[in-house]
Amino acid sequence: MSNKKLFLLDGMALIYRAHFALSKNPRFTSAGVNTSAVMGFANTLMEVLKKEKPTHIAVVFDTEAPTERHTDFVAYKAHREAMPEDLSKALPYVFKLIEGFKIPVITKDGFEADDIIGTMAKEAERKGFQVFCMTPDKDFAQLVSENIFIYKPARMGNEMEILGVPEVLAKWEIENVLQVIDILGLWGDAVDNIPGIPGIGEKTAKLLIKQYGSMENIIANSHQLKGKQKENVENFAEQGLISKKLATIILNVPVEFDEEKLILEEPSRELLEPLFAELEFRTIGKRVFGEDFSVNDAKSGTNQQDLFGNNVEVKRKDFSEQPSLFDTPIDAKNISNTPHEYFLIDTPEKRKELIDLLLTQPSISFDTETTGTDANLADLVGLSFAIKPGEGYYIPLPEDRAVTQSIVDEFRVVLENENIAKIGQNIKYDMLVFKWYDVQVKGKLFDTMLAHYLIDPDTRHNMDVLSENYLGYTPISITTLIGAKGKNQGTMRDVPVENVVDYAAEDADVTLQLANVFEPLLIEKNAIKLAEEVENPLIYVLADIEKEGVRIDIDTLNAYSIELQVEITKAEQSVYEKAGLKFNLASPKQLGEVLFDHLKLDPKAKKTKTGQYQTGEDVLNLLASKSDIVKDILDFRQLQKLKSTYVDALPLMVNPKTGRVHTSYNQAVAATGRLSSNNPNLQNIPIRTERGREVRKAFIARDEDHVLLSADYSQIELRIIAEISKEENMLDAFSKGIDIHTATAAKVYGISIEEVDSNQRRNAKAVNFGIIYGQSAFGLAQNLNIPRKEAAEIIEQYFTQYPGIKRYMSDTMNFARENGYVETIMGRRRYLRDINSANMTVRGYAERNAINAPIQGSAADLIKIAMINIHKDMKDQKLESKMTMQVHDELVFDVLKTEIEQMKAIITNRMKTAIKTEVPIEIEIGEGVNWLAAH
Repeated sequence: MSNKKLFLLDGMALIYRAHFALSKNPRFTSAGVNTSAVMGFANTLMEVLKKEKPTHIAVVFDTEAPTERHTDFVAYKAHREAMPEDLSKALPYVFKLIEGFKIPVITKDGFEADDIIGTMAKEAERKGFQVFCMTPDKDFAQLVSENIFIYKPARMGNEMEILGVPEVLAKWEIENVLQVIDILGLWGDAVDNIPGIPGIGEKTAKLLIKQYGSMENIIANSHQLKGKQKENVENFAEQGLISKKLATIILNVPVEFDEEKLILEEPSRELLEPLFAELEFRTIGKRVFGEDFSVNDAKSGTNQQDLFGNNVEVKRKDFSEQPSLFDTPIDAKNISNTPHEYFLIDTPEKRKELIDLLLTQPSISFDTETTGTDANLADLVGLSFAIKPGEGYYIPLPEDRAVTQSIVDEFRVVLENENIAKIGQNIKYDMLVFKWYDVQVKGKLFDTMLAHYLIDPDTRHNMDVLSENYLGYTPISITTLIGAKGKNQGTMRDVPVENVVDYAAEDADVTLQLANVFEPLLIEKNAIKLAEEVENPLIYVLADIEKEGVRIDIDTLNAYSIELQVEITKAEQSVYEKAGLKFNLASPKQLGEVLFDHLKLDPKAKKTKTGQYQTGEDVLNLLASKSDIVKDILDFRQLQKLKSTYVDALPLMVNPKTGRVHTSYNQAVAATGRLSSNNPNLQNIPIRTERGREVRKAFIARDEDHVLLSADYSQIELRIIAEISKEENMLDAFSKGIDIHTATAAKVYGISIEEVDSNQRRNAKAVNFGIIYGQSAFGLAQNLNIPRKEAAEIIEQYFTQYPGIKRYMSDTMNFARENGYVETIMGRRRYLRDINSANMTVRGYAERNAINAPIQGSAADLIKIAMINIHKDMKDQKLESKMTMQVHDELVFDVLKTEIEQMKAIITNRMKTAIKTEVPIEIEIGEGVNWLAAH
């Protein structure tokens, strides 16, 4: 085997792949630059360099000059969608990245990247190289030989894939790799606008080539074909031959092959560090240059040039007139070169002096140092405070719980003072820790994490990133104190006090300075009201819920686990019997082979890019009518997930101190404003199936004197769309208490309410909810298993009967296009940077978000305000009952039996009146010994 290993990267294909791989969760810098393509390309490149260790490498690109294919066939690639704007803006960064890794870029006017790679691959093979064509493009299969391979990089959890001659022959079902060209010519390519021969898809093309060997032979023997296939081959023979030529990679491009220029070199720190800094690639920077890499260090020095040769100011612009000690010359960027005074407060006298100072302040910033990240289990190690930029105070706390409690008690007068506003980063954590020391933090709150979430919901909100982006300052990394993440990581208890002082005081100081920056930004973004009236007050509610937790019936879960295992085994055996063989049912690859090769359930079954059959839930649901084996497979999967994710996992999450499960709510994750939760994720506990609902049976009241109350908004998103759109027919139905799906069916089908049958109501329900998510006639047809024409007629009639909805959609879209965002009833903004994209796919995703975000976001605001008001009423009325869970549009309470009616009155009033609306807001309240019985 040759020790010369050449990687030829299909540049544009890999960049597109990287961009769209992150399209649903794109990466942005603090300045709003979409870095998805650059990040994905960089990660793929580094993975290859690390794992495959090429000796030679090049990246190949097309140019804009027309090729022979365009001359021969004018329609070639004519219908390709416009490149997404974010991707076109990312290209200069990708080229800079490639330059920084000292990798040559190869282009040739008049030839495509495929042709250049093909020519170089064959030349390299002649010169003794092993060649890897790195691309997701299927066309490259025709190049494979003994020493030329396709290298498909890893994606979405799938391992990378190397295809040689045996793999290509097996995948394409051919005897010679050159027959790939014939299959491509017959099949055509919609993306490149290669027409192929009508009526011949991938499977038919493979069968014909297996029988006749080449396209020319198929045409010569067309008399042996039958029906429409014979007619198409004869009528479109010339088109087929042109398609074959278009699909053939040219192997004689006049491009120089200089192996010396292709030798892999060490990357340039000088070029890459400022690039990683500008793109805020902290992790990638550390992977390339080690742990000492810092975004701010790399940004040092004024008059840097951007990628387009312009002089740029590297430091983040100042957003506020508020003072920041870190807003000093560009080289003042960390604790070692920035003036500061951080004090160790380690005596009773110093503590009293600090407390007296804090009591004179209108607001203070504070932080806690603890032994862990679970606030319900962690112990306090220290407290820190800041009241003006550049100053901070750290109070160490000993391991002795009694002594720590006495010191914390000294600060109670500050922390529980309602007249002193409290500033923190993820302040809920600190408040929750204090609750375990019987201290209830009080006063107006300002959380810098939530402030940034409201300012820029789609980017990262952790303090180190915010500090670098907004203050130009790199805080001390916690890993320098307790080590890198992993089983050997220590805790703050292990760190000498003198080493903690700067770290802890700096946290409070940086948080204070971020608050100074973010407050005017909240005003600028019209988000200050949301911060002050919704997000920050909600912190108190969530902290109480998380501290309270919920009781779990472990015996019920253990019994259910055994029951599920019996059902899992039964479903598994049924699958084996119906398949006629045993295989690994948990393996998608083996399952696909059984369903489509062995049982032949779908001759048109699609494969993933790694060559295995698709066996996702959507695929299996479409097959369910063809064989009852599919139902057993779906059952098996559902049961396995239910057992492992919830039934077996929940008992392991019980807090040893309380015997209860304490979820953690996240306010700064979902861009719509919805809360999410983890450990456990309550939002994902299944409720649509009977087996899934059984999990709720394990959530129980605290004792025999309590019951669970569940209060759920009724059809809240539909009520909100009626409210926002002011659609008169929908408002009328809700005001009269008519079932909205029945009312919709009556309108759409032009019949009376009494005449609506269950199928018509089902169809209307699908449209009602589908419209919110931008469902097309095609989607509705698939969902309801009806003809597309019928689905289109239903949608058309829907908009005729509900013109206000159509108007809302149009007005919202126009507003989004003009302003770049949409708003909820409360003014929560969802920014839609792709709403005017020329790329239809990218724009369509933004348009669906434009329609949906005001509805989902308003529902989120509604329940948050209800929670705040209910929580206040319970406190004011000194009730013993507790709010214990929030799940989607539902609130759950652990209620003292003597307080049931009082609680129902509070809940009903506050949930119905959280936001003033014209449409009536309805809720359903149930009660029971467990969550299932209450819901």
